[in-house]
Amino acid sequence: MAGAERRRSTVWGKIRAVRCEDVKEWCVRRLPILEWVPIYDWKENLVPDAVSGMMLAIQQVTQGLAFAALSSVHPVFGLYGSFFPVIIYAIFGMGHHVATGTFALTSLISANAVERLVPSTGTNFTANNNSGVLGLSEFEMQRIGVAAAVSFLGGIIQVAMFTLHLGHATFLLTEPVISAMTTGAATHVVTSQVKYLLGMKMPYISGPLGFFHIYAYIFENIRSVQLEALLLSLLSIVVLVLVKELNEKFQRNIKIVLPIDLVLIIATSTACCYADMEYVYGLEVVGHIPQGLPPPKLPAMNVLSEVVTEAFGVALVGYVASLALAQSSAKRFKYTVDDNQEFLAHGLSNVIPSFFFCIPSAAAMGRTALLYSTGARTQVACLISCALVLVVIYTIGAMLYWLPMCVLASIIVVGLKGMLMQFRDLKKYWNVDKIDWSIWVTTYMFTICFAANVGLLYGVVCTIVIVIFRFPRAKTLNLKNMKEVEYKYKTEENCESLKQVKIVTVSNPLVFLNARKFHADLMKIIQKDGTSSQACEDVNKCEQNTLLCSFSNGSCHGESLQPCQSEQCVLILDCSGLNFFDYTGVSMLLQIYMDCKNRHIEVLLACCKEIQQVQRTE
Repeated sequence: MAGAERRRSTVWGKIRAVRCEDVKEWCVRRLPILEWVPIYDWKENLVPDAVSGMMLAIQQVTQGLAFAALSSVHPVFGLYGSFFPVIIYAIFGMGHHVATGTFALTSLISANAVERLVPSTGTNFTANNNSGVLGLSEFEMQRIGVAAAVSFLGGIIQVAMFTLHLGHATFLLTEPVISAMTTGAATHVVTSQVKYLLGMKMPYISGPLGFFHIYAYIFENIRSVQLEALLLSLLSIVVLVLVKELNEKFQRNIKIVLPIDLVLIIATSTACCYADMEYVYGLEVVGHIPQGLPPPKLPAMNVLSEVVTEAFGVALVGYVASLALAQSSAKRFKYTVDDNQEFLAHGLSNVIPSFFFCIPSAAAMGRTALLYSTGARTQVACLISCALVLVVIYTIGAMLYWLPMCVLASIIVVGLKGMLMQFRDLKKYWNVDKIDWSIWVTTYMFTICFAANVGLLYGVVCTIVIVIFRFPRAKTLNLKNMKEVEYKYKTEENCESLKQVKIVTVSNPLVFLNARKFHADLMKIIQKDGTSSQACEDVNKCEQNTLLCSFSNGSCHGESLQPCQSEQCVLILDCSGLNFFDYTGVSMLLQIYMDCKNRHIEVLLACCKEIQQVQRTE
């Protein structure tokens, strides 16, 4: 009894010790919206956020319809998936320029569960059967029930990973692995849309080597290609690519780009309606779009045990792709992102919307790039897009009945251009580290032959195994033996200017396992004495490539130091113990260089004779 009372008193003591400041800090940490809303500059940010929100809403609607079809559910559920997850992420997410919503890769994964548990019986989206909820057939409601179950379980897995603090293990996800996995998954998505582009009727094909079975079926039934759908698909792709290229070329001169996706949808829907293409040419169209938001309903819990594989795929692939975009935007706009908090944000963005018939969600590269190009400042742009999507759901959605499915497929294919262009990364991986290049190629092949989650798992395991065998002699990975030396000297005679020099010696390889720790330790050394405040503001400007080019024949090529009237700072990295590095290590060196440049600190490398030559990658 005495022990129990002592434990109870200890617990009550801890509860009483909690201060209001601690509760407030916890709430701000878990609800980032409480941090940025009070300081939102309405006068400065509202107009650019509103413009970006309008452009984002157009893309959310078009991609929502397209990715819902990719997920083998009725396109209207893509509109719901472009509304609810965006609001949840704006509350819990930390990425200011991350556009969450429907996502091609997670839609493709959930389609496996939908087609397996509720196989197609010849019903298409044009069937207007009012026997079910929302005016849709019972068949469509069963399908979205499975997709919502995948979203629900995938979100639960992500929240569990947040609870276990697995966000801190994301250093295992190297850039080559993420790039190869997303490129391979994008290739799968394009393949899944070929049947719509060609107007072919074909069974759903998945599983190992399903990628090759799909093309084998297409070539065996090439005579069943619908010429009208093929011509409309080619015309749509040409128009989309051409206008998007022009938008990118002139985006500096014009803030509002031409919403070609919306224009194409309106034009093709109108043409299909007046030419009666559904019946005259047999084109498959979207069909009936219910109006309004659905009442909440529990996902199909009876199938949770049967969608575990797809749920894990949605949880991992969606998080990895979204985190890469969040980290990229954070680096670009100088703010920080908590990897573990992102698990919570995306988990809740899947769990809560699953009660409103939403398919799995994640951040998409195309939408995030749109926020960049249109000058979005905060998450308000995403919230404004939600308001406009809501208008579409209640008023305009019914007008999309005549939208051809081949046009939606064209929008999907062109929207994946950014992911498919990651093939160009092979050149820089080859120049920096040929082992990273081989990991990229093999991860891509595993993704193509099996699935995105299998390719991701292979890439992580392969990277860890290779690193273990590459430096068996390394004594430590935590860089505790980092040494620093500091001294000052006059730059030239008859000058009062002094240079403060820090020499940092590292005796470990620089790879993905210790790159973040290296960066953090180095920043602590730089900040320890507040040297950045004494730096000279008249420093030489140079490109990011300068650091890469300094790895050459054991010499470090830095520009001559210009004297100034205040104390200058120089950071010298002694690379004598840096036996080898991978692409992540080189990227971290570039990040250190840019961080020091912003602090007006020059960075030089010394004793690089053991490091292989790195060519320009840009």
